[in-house]
Amino acid sequence: MIEQESIEQLKARLDIVDVVSRYIELKKAGANYKANCPFHDEKSPSFTVSPAKQLFKCFGCGIGGDSIKFVMEYENLTYPEAIEKLASEYGVTLKRTQNSDSIYQKASILEELNNFFKKELQNNPEAKHYLLNRGVYESSIEKFEIGFAPASYKSLDFLRNRGVKLSEGLELGILAKGDDGRVYARFSNRITFPIFSPSGKIVGFGGRILTQRNDIGKYINSPQSRIFDKSTLLFGYHKAKDSIMKKGRIIIVEGNLDVVMLHQAGWRNAVATLGTALTEKVVPLIKRGDPEVIVAYDGDSAGKEAAFKAAKLLSQKEMRGGVVIFDEGMDPADMVKEGREDELKAKFNASKPFIEYALEFIVSKFDLNDALQKQKALNESLKYLHTLAPLIQDEYRDFLAILLDISTSHIKISSTKSSRLSKPIVQNQEDIAELNIIKTLLAKPQFLDEVLEYLSIDVFKTHKREFELLIGDETEDSAIIGIMVREDLKEYDKEELFEQIRFMLRRHYASLMDKLRFKKDLTLEQKSFYSRKIQDIIGRLKRGEMVRYEVFSTL
Repeated sequence: MIEQESIEQLKARLDIVDVVSRYIELKKAGANYKANCPFHDEKSPSFTVSPAKQLFKCFGCGIGGDSIKFVMEYENLTYPEAIEKLASEYGVTLKRTQNSDSIYQKASILEELNNFFKKELQNNPEAKHYLLNRGVYESSIEKFEIGFAPASYKSLDFLRNRGVKLSEGLELGILAKGDDGRVYARFSNRITFPIFSPSGKIVGFGGRILTQRNDIGKYINSPQSRIFDKSTLLFGYHKAKDSIMKKGRIIIVEGNLDVVMLHQAGWRNAVATLGTALTEKVVPLIKRGDPEVIVAYDGDSAGKEAAFKAAKLLSQKEMRGGVVIFDEGMDPADMVKEGREDELKAKFNASKPFIEYALEFIVSKFDLNDALQKQKALNESLKYLHTLAPLIQDEYRDFLAILLDISTSHIKISSTKSSRLSKPIVQNQEDIAELNIIKTLLAKPQFLDEVLEYLSIDVFKTHKREFELLIGDETEDSAIIGIMVREDLKEYDKEELFEQIRFMLRRHYASLMDKLRFKKDLTLEQKSFYSRKIQDIIGRLKRGEMVRYEVFSTL
């Protein structure tokens, strides 16, 4: 049986627009997408896909559901078969168990704990006063289910009375162990913000102390667990997703309270990262519905650095949007409280495009009055610029030249978009062709048996171990997981896959020809025989034939 948490992890990775568009052509229609229904004949489109709800519905034949349901119906698969297929395509490792008591069932205690925290807030005048003094309305407290975690012993008593086991509390991140081995409630004497999955299930908490202390952190989040990965979540997304789809814009801020106050002021498309910089893993969530992305961070050095990393990542993903930096000491929550909504609106509408911000940030680190420093600024700027598409690089040549006060002739455009994740070629640590084949076979294991008729592990120069792990179905190895999640690698269709295999085979046999020239233990007649045979194979591969792998043991 597939564990429920594996299914939930898969659902969190799926974007229904992406899933459906792999099968049929979708056209944008307001906040939704439309197409002719693939399940019955029709002349005008009645098949609708909602990125906000992550559902499809045909108003002609009545069929509807989520991504898994669509694949089930389109490919005539059972529920487990559809899950297996999607997990393979999206690089999600499914876990199986005979025990139905999954962590997602245990996680129901988070709902009860959240209700306990909400009641505690009403009984704590200091915490309530703090929120009201920050300008938070009662309606916002209710909307975001804000609460208060009391002293540790009170939460421990509550959990004990609910029959929560120590192991369960530790696994869910609501309990922790001190250095002395004593168990305590992770959240105590803090205002609490429940953190929800995109589908609306509580998976953790954020907590803020009422008064600043030097011995403890101002903000904490639930620890990493099987249901809580802060790098894949956005605070407030479950409340913001409908507005994001309607407005075609998402505003990403740094703090939970900023989200609460922005929603209160009408920006219901605001979300926040969870105490961490924007990561590669959260990009699929941000991309849902293809919105414009506004990154709005604090003006201190940490905020500017985080905004740079976000701008670099999102520009490399070719996403639309820009950066807003708030003056030091000011944040969106403060501006809403002070009634400066018009100023906020102007800031959001005048965001600095990602690439401009990233280049300005890079250049600002160098003294341009020093020729050596200016050269370093150019080198670092080009290193970033070359991770973008050639056309985009060309568009920003003049901009960078003006920043550096140099001629555009010094700014060389790369003919191809390079991956920021790959190592320099001279290090010979990666072979993208090999990695693309491995990623394709991980995503489409139905091709593996046929591929093994033509491809041997000996053909791989750099990634023999990864190919061996793939063949052995050791898909939980960190090297394989790393390949699965890399978005810069390509998943080939069948024709592209075998074209790439022919290329690798040609390279392999060409290498054998080189070895043949220097073999001193072969006679001239033997060398001539092997040479003709290898050249024949290379010729057939060049003509587009698939040639079964042949071992030349003497070479």
